[in-house]
Amino acid sequence: MTATDGGAVRAHYAELRAAVAPFERSGRAASASQLAVTLVLFVATCAAMYGALAVSYPLTLVLSVPAAGLLVRLFIFQHDCGHGAYFASSRANRIAGIVCSVFTLTPYENWRRQHARHHGNWNNLDRRAAGVDIYGACLTVREYRALSFWHRALYRHIRNPFLTYLILPPLVFVMLYRIPFDTPAAWRRERNAVYWTDALLVASFGGLGLLLGFKAVLMVQAPIVILGSIIGVWLFAVQHRFDGAQWTRQAEWNAADAALDSTSYLKLPAILRWFTGNIGFHHIHHLSVRVPNYRLAACHAANPTLHRVTTLSLWSAIKSVRLVLWDEDRQRLISFGELQATGG
Repeated sequence: MTATDGGAVRAHYAELRAAVAPFERSGRAASASQLAVTLVLFVATCAAMYGALAVSYPLTLVLSVPAAGLLVRLFIFQHDCGHGAYFASSRANRIAGIVCSVFTLTPYENWRRQHARHHGNWNNLDRRAAGVDIYGACLTVREYRALSFWHRALYRHIRNPFLTYLILPPLVFVMLYRIPFDTPAAWRRERNAVYWTDALLVASFGGLGLLLGFKAVLMVQAPIVILGSIIGVWLFAVQHRFDGAQWTRQAEWNAADAALDSTSYLKLPAILRWFTGNIGFHHIHHLSVRVPNYRLAACHAANPTLHRVTTLSLWSAIKSVRLVLWDEDRQRLISFGELQATGG
């Protein structure tokens, strides 16, 4: 990249950031009321599920659907807190984030810092996360073909959509987040946050178990966590790995193009936008992490220059789960089926 090219890229990014900047205002009343209403609705729905146990477990399972949606919404609030976007006060963000973490099972401090890495290198082939990240990273076709037979088999099986999007997400939230296995030893605050979160969860679920019975707690909380984690993980993955997403090398990567070419606008019905905290406007979130969830839609509507982003329907997003390899020759993501058709 020449100095002239670099200057043009910086000017383009500055222009996009200027368009988004007016929406980087968090409203204390808006954030507090949004959080309070969602917490009340979530607790009330859980209470209704416990009450339904005496009537019909299928009814309890039906109620787990809105409960899982509310859990996803709480996770979005925790996510906004982690970016310093939910409240103007860092202390208020931390308190709200920790409160949400007890419901989402996600250690606030640790997840916040780990997630910040993602925002520095998304869809950058030269700065991909470690191999344990099967949702935010992928191999190129050449890299995949260079693997041994057994490593190719492992890569394929782990990325089977059934395993990746249905089996593993609950295990990530219930088990993997209980230990700081990938947290550097120097991150002492973040590692301690994992243990404090675990202690809070033991106290919370232990208290519920003693009060209502551990079997009842399992029958109510398990379907909420399973469904909520599946939805949450899918939402994250699909907005970076979809038909039309671009992955580039460091020399060509820049934040402006990566926001509009390597993230998507997941166009959802209004009710689903509410439950998912507008995270479908992911291109705007990557342009500025300081735009709170309740201003994302207005920002998108006010800036036609942001509309060049790939728009996904719910169905096209669901189909994207098969895309697992970046083909540098064709400059597109492909499935294992497409690779096999070309002799891979």
